[in-house]
Amino acid sequence: MRASAASRRVVLKSAAATAGLAAAGVATTGPARAAGDDLPGRPETVTARMGPNSVTLSLVDGALHWSARRDARTVIGTSALGLRLDDGTVLGHDVRVTGERYGTHRTTWTPVYGRNATVTDHYQEQRWELEDRASGIRFGVQVRAYRTGVALRYLLLDEGTATVADELTTFVFPDGTTVYSARDENAYEPVAPGSIPVTGTAGTDNGPLTDLPLTATLTSGLIACVCESSRIDYPRLMLGSVAGEPTTLSAFLMEHTARGTGPVETTSTVTTPFATPWRAVVIGATHAELVDNAELVLNLAPPNALTDTSWIKPGKVFRCELSTAAGLAGVDFAVARGIEYIEYDAGWYGPEFTTPDATKPIAAIDLPSVISYATSKGIGVFLYVNRLALTDADSLFALYKSWGVQGIKLGFINDGTQSMTNQIIDWAKAAARYELLIDMHDDVRPFGYERTYPNWISLEGVRGNEQFPTATHNVTLPFARNIGGPMDYTICYGQSRDKTTNAHQMAMAAVYYQPLNFLFWYDKPSKYGNPANWPGLPWFNAVPVTWDESRTLAGAIGEYIAVARRHGSTWYLGAMTNESSRTLSLPLSFLGSGTYTATVYADGTPGTSPFRTPVVVSTRTVTAADTFDVAMAPAGGQAVVLKPS
Repeated sequence: MRASAASRRVVLKSAAATAGLAAAGVATTGPARAAGDDLPGRPETVTARMGPNSVTLSLVDGALHWSARRDARTVIGTSALGLRLDDGTVLGHDVRVTGERYGTHRTTWTPVYGRNATVTDHYQEQRWELEDRASGIRFGVQVRAYRTGVALRYLLLDEGTATVADELTTFVFPDGTTVYSARDENAYEPVAPGSIPVTGTAGTDNGPLTDLPLTATLTSGLIACVCESSRIDYPRLMLGSVAGEPTTLSAFLMEHTARGTGPVETTSTVTTPFATPWRAVVIGATHAELVDNAELVLNLAPPNALTDTSWIKPGKVFRCELSTAAGLAGVDFAVARGIEYIEYDAGWYGPEFTTPDATKPIAAIDLPSVISYATSKGIGVFLYVNRLALTDADSLFALYKSWGVQGIKLGFINDGTQSMTNQIIDWAKAAARYELLIDMHDDVRPFGYERTYPNWISLEGVRGNEQFPTATHNVTLPFARNIGGPMDYTICYGQSRDKTTNAHQMAMAAVYYQPLNFLFWYDKPSKYGNPANWPGLPWFNAVPVTWDESRTLAGAIGEYIAVARRHGSTWYLGAMTNESSRTLSLPLSFLGSGTYTATVYADGTPGTSPFRTPVVVSTRTVTAADTFDVAMAPAGGQAVVLKPS
């Protein structure tokens, strides 16, 4: 820290300390002993508990550690904590406790959009205020236990600045753990924690590193997903294998942007008091429960910062080819197919890497006419912008607002460094000032900020259908990347390059949480000119993108998943399998009273390739007392609309 040596050793009065923590976004929680108390008989451990989950802080010979359990089963074993500053000071290796806080918090809040209409924020918290014995620097560790998982973060308490060189948090998993490792837009690899593949180049962060979210399956039957939340003014977290420690992953703060563009930042200077991002571990007793516990990431993020969100409209999007006629036809297609937005992607203002002026469309596009026509039909327009054209985002966003544009899709936004974290947040804030939705593409990873700036409605950071991944990959995503937050996957219905059935693609619209859902990727309206050839179209017409209630009915990472989501009184059920055919028996006990008409879009007789497996439509009457058998072909799926009769 940049305060003087003497000021490092000054213990702030309780009121001043509380004010500083509030400025850092740290709420005061429950009873406290004032900093500086001798704390006679202070225990060497404190534990926060909520429901079956607990997280414990401990001091071992003056060194900080943490651990997490679900009931009697270990999720994270005793693991190191600490921060290394740029002058070599290590906070966490030799400390004394100067204060403790604890408390329980329960509220509910209403997201602008989401998996559920209301979210419960219920946790028990423990906080140690600490002093590094050698330097006198004051800092803290804050832990929370939720029914959905656990979380921790560091607090830098002295007033001034601090320069962080490394975060020393480790995650020691039980023996036999498998983690699902992926970097950038690569496929997930199930490996032991000590065997993360070495990736990167000389111009990027290089080593046995994996991006978050990082999912771990434990031999006890538990499943856990490591995420981050509330990343502000701080680098993005990766996790890396540790030589000689086969069950341990260690924090790595990115020094390069994700693909090596921009300056290298080996340290991060912050104004203190300061709270680091939350390190969250979402925990499920079953794989299905893990998916339903994903809102932990949102609960750890700052509340909505926007006073008016009436203009924020989640929806489905259709990408148009780069001409006026294609835009007008796209609008008509959107109206006919229940789609809320059209989009002009890369190239609408010229080659994106050699034309950094996104204020003038190419001659082939009469943009005012397309926007005017779209507006008259109740359809919004998104425009793609490469980051090279964002030299003055405020002016550009103001211009788009004046044109009547409703959203922007930013390309090649490769975050990682502290500067890029701040830039991403600044873009989200700037877009909000002009009432623009924003979708950030390429190697961007979630940190709960769709709660804080809900106009930041989606992001990529996923191997999506632009690369036609396997069915196994597709049924890994709900338990991994999608736990961290919304993802822009791009659904391809009726694409011959798909490695899955069309019903599998249809089911994604219910299985994946995507409040901005790009549909019919790579296609044009004329392909669907004869709807009789495409029996799945009514599903896409009807399926929403935001939900009143969500229930994961069954699942196993990399194998299969079934999710039911309610919008109003109608339920939408999606099920997907990997390359193995299977039948799931799903109780319909989530339904309300009375009878429901189930419209079923199922795999027919498997074709010569998954894509050639037809979609077969049927209807039946069901009630909450029924069990629904969902049969799926290899790489297949099923989509079901359950509407009150």
